[in-house]
Amino acid sequence: MSLKEQIKADIKTAMRAKDTAKRDTLRNLSAAIKQIEVDERKDLTDSEVEAILTKYAKQREDAMAQFKEAGRDDLVEKEQAELKIVRAYLPEPLTDEELEAMVKEVIEQVGATGMKDMGKIMGAIKAKAGSRADGGKVNKLVKEILS
Repeated sequence: MSLKEQIKADIKTAMRAKDTAKRDTLRNLSAAIKQIEVDERKDLTDSEVEAILTKYAKQREDAMAQFKEAGRDDLVEKEQAELKIVRAYLPEPLTDEELEAMVKEVIEQVGATGMKDMGKIMGAIKAKAGSRADGGKVNKLVKEILS
C-alpha cells in the first residue's frame, strides 16, 4: 500500500473512531497531496509524498516556535499533536552520528576540498538520505567539516 493510500485509509479509520484531530490533520495532508497532483497532472510517488509530509512537518515546527514566542500554549499543544501524527508517516530521522558519518563518506566520495564543493555534497547527501535528514542540519555539519 502506498503512503497516499495509507493516509486515505487512516482518514476513514479516524472518522470511525471520531478522532477529529487525526482526521483533520490527515485531511490537510491529503489535500496538499491532491493539490500538487492536480497542479502537476501526475500521480505522486511515495518519495514525493514524503517530501510533502516533511514540508508539512517543518511548517508545524515553525508554527510551534512562533506560538511559544507569543505565549500561546494552547496552540503549541495543537501543533505538537499534528506534528506527532505527521511524523508517524515519515521514516525515522538519522541520528547525529549517522548523519556525520554519511557527510564524511560523501565528502570523501566527491573529493571535496572546500566550500566550493558544497553543492555537490548537498546534492549527494539529499539523494542518499532523502527525507531522513534535515537540510539545515546537513548544511551546518558540512560547513563545520569543510572549514
